Amino acid sequence: MDNMHQISSVDILQEIVAHKQEELARMRQKKPSLREALLNSDSGIIAEFKRRSPSKGWIKEEGRADVIPLSYQQNGAAALSILTDKHYFGGHDDFIRLARQSGVTIPILYKNFVIDEMQVYEAAFCGASAILLIAACLTLQRCEALMSLAHSLGLEVLLEMHDESELEYASLKPDLCGINNRHLGSFVTDVETSFRLAEQLPKDTVKVSESGISNPETVRLLREAGFSGFLIGETFMKDPDPGKALKQFISN
Repeated sequence: MDNMHQISSVDILQEIVAHKQEELARMRQKKPSLREALLNSDSGIIAEFKRRSPSKGWIKEEGRADVIPLSYQQNGAAALSILTDKHYFGGHDDFIRLARQSGVTIPILYKNFVIDEMQVYEAAFCGASAILLIAACLTLQRCEALMSLAHSLGLEVLLEMHDESELEYASLKPDLCGINNRHLGSFVTDVETSFRLAEQLPKDTVKVSESGISNPETVRLLREAGFSGFLIGETFMKDPDPGKALKQFISN
């Protein structure tokens, strides 16, 4: 009887380990591509789930991650950005899990201040497709190391720059180059930053303009300047129905 119990326990352990290996393999699989989604999209909009900001406080404190991201998908978003920083942005890693569980299948950007390998693993584990790496937060060498880890886990990298001094980071050849129109020190926003820096990026770079985009005409002008993606958050989140606001924005 003891031998039978021992054999049964070993069988169960082997089954658990085999299942765990399957889970890890899925985590390393290539996720829905943010780069391809933007290149193949008419709108190019990365709709952001952002409940709070350091400069403006709560934008939508009651915003639900199992409702708004799916509504964005249903109303034409090419991809999503979900804030996971808790202290300053009211976010959480679980928001990406909730979005996936609600039925979101389009690419999701893990939006945080990523400075450590643990955050990259968490992004892969919670269901993100890509991570944001911010040049202003990282040395060139550190950025390269985190990018390499992300790629080994099947994640793409959106590398964000916000002035001329950071353009050297584009030499790392990230999957996408982002230009943040909001100055990270003063939080002053100027979309002209995207137009100015776009000309200095490699021609074959997939470019994303981030922050301060509030009307469709700006998107049209940015597309003419070579941008494929447009990250928009507050414009939609401050509306009572963010998904509906996105749909109206696209139709204009």
